[in-house]
Amino acid sequence: MDPLLQAKAEAARGFMPPDEGVALYEAAASVPVGGQPLLEIGSYCGKSAVYLGAGARERQTILFALDHHRGSEENQEGWEWHEPDLVDPEVGLLDTLPRFRHTVFDAGLEGSVVALVGDSPTVGRHWAIPLSLLFIDGGHGHDPAHRDFATWVPHVAPDGLLVIHDVFPDPADGGRPPYEIYCRALESGAFHEERAVGSLRVLRRS
Repeated sequence: MDPLLQAKAEAARGFMPPDEGVALYEAAASVPVGGQPLLEIGSYCGKSAVYLGAGARERQTILFALDHHRGSEENQEGWEWHEPDLVDPEVGLLDTLPRFRHTVFDAGLEGSVVALVGDSPTVGRHWAIPLSLLFIDGGHGHDPAHRDFATWVPHVAPDGLLVIHDVFPDPADGGRPPYEIYCRALESGAFHEERAVGSLRVLRRS
């Protein structure tokens, strides 16, 4: 990955360690050239979109970055990961879309990253495009995580990649739902694991 672009990614707001980000980029940079698009669920301020978008640009395809931009439960007021400066004072709600757009612009990736602003299940009900890579990093509660899995995993193309973030086998390290959907993918027999870096898991459809 270009060192300047990596530096821009690492400077962006988000909760992804550099080694996991580079692994995410490498997964994106391995998809077929000029092939089916990539899609991420959960963009926040655009950190993961820079890693994925850089890979998508190299492979002459695009990344759809899906987020409602109101923040997950842990981003709300009174929770550990709340950032007050991301609240829109006019509506009193979190709004990460402006920060996301700045991140993508600063990285020079506006031609490779397409923002989808909406609720994951709503957009998913109308989605019909096969995906070369699906990255699940949306809501980490039980219902949102399993709903994202059920809604979006069927769109992963044959030999396509499913990447899941915040997979912690030990409950003491983090929440269970991302680990549960990781297990669900393996137990389905439709995916096998290719790589694990930190809490990032890269699986391939058989």
